[in-house]
Amino acid sequence: MARDDFQERTEQATPKRLQEARDRGQIPRSRELVTAAVLIAAAGGLLAFGPHLIGGLMQTMRNGLTLDRSLLMDSQALYPLLANALLHAVQLMTPLLILLVLAALLSSVALGGISFSMQAIGFKWERLDPLAGFGRVFSLNGLMELAKALVKFLVVAVVAVTVLWLEAGSLMGLGGYSVHPALALTGHLVGWSFLAFAASLILIAAADAPFQLWQHAKQLRMTQQEVRDESKETEGQPDIKRKQRQLQREIAQRRMMQEVPKADVVVTNPTHYAVALRYDQERMNAPRVVAKGKDLVAARIRETAAEHGVPVQSAPELARAIYFHTRLGQEVPTALYLVVAQLLAYVYQIKAGAAPENGPPSLSVPPEFAQPPSPVGGVD
Repeated sequence: MARDDFQERTEQATPKRLQEARDRGQIPRSRELVTAAVLIAAAGGLLAFGPHLIGGLMQTMRNGLTLDRSLLMDSQALYPLLANALLHAVQLMTPLLILLVLAALLSSVALGGISFSMQAIGFKWERLDPLAGFGRVFSLNGLMELAKALVKFLVVAVVAVTVLWLEAGSLMGLGGYSVHPALALTGHLVGWSFLAFAASLILIAAADAPFQLWQHAKQLRMTQQEVRDESKETEGQPDIKRKQRQLQREIAQRRMMQEVPKADVVVTNPTHYAVALRYDQERMNAPRVVAKGKDLVAARIRETAAEHGVPVQSAPELARAIYFHTRLGQEVPTALYLVVAQLLAYVYQIKAGAAPENGPPSLSVPPEFAQPPSPVGGVD
């Protein structure tokens, strides 16, 4: 048995879990909201477009029933007439149909947004399992659907009785009207009664929409172990991440060591720190740090410099100042220009075979560079 079976699902779904559910087509939907929106749109559309729609359909029927005898005897002439009548009927109903389609689309995406998933419409054998079907019928969702059906029936029944009681006088007085006024009044009563019945479903939708959101969130809840496992899958195992960082550090160090032979001088502490500087008058505004390190890395820098004939100078204060205040690949700070220039001038004189008799210059750094700041990036 899985370890997660003994844990309660108390954690909210992670963004990854929510996206996976959306990909499967598992998003919150409220059928009651869609039903209420479509019925209200239908009732409102009939009240708004009803007179024009009924008048147009009556005119179409009148035209279809008042044909010349010659047209009735010509079967070829009836097809265009029938096509025109159907086209005219579709044109009359188009505004109402567009209103219904918009109401259905907007209400269906109101909770979960737009989602299309082939997994949701795919065939699944478990849907044919009768035991699973009984389980769904007697589940919490099934009981909720039964409760909604009963409440819906009661609400519509109460609204229907109320509307009939309020309009009883008008309904009883229809017998005193002629045909056309009676039909107009009947249409008016039916339209507004339909709108009242549809509007009553808003109460059901208002209760069903939060329930669907709550149930969707509950179904996607996770155990603490699932959250930890997902975090490991997303961010990687700690030992793997540690190995990746170590590998990246080794690659960066190898690249850095390849720059040491190109350096003009290596400044040391003399053992704990080593900094390799390079200066190209045509491409650089100031000397640049091409390698830096401490302890074992510093020893490798010194060894590489010795192998390739790069001068190594001991200047503890300057080595520490450059190491702590300059990132790898950056130019030395402006405050260190003078002291670095003195060191490079001494190195160039040695390379030219004209070393000063008094030895290397006295290199002192500004007081603000004497102490290391907070750690900075770089390859150590």
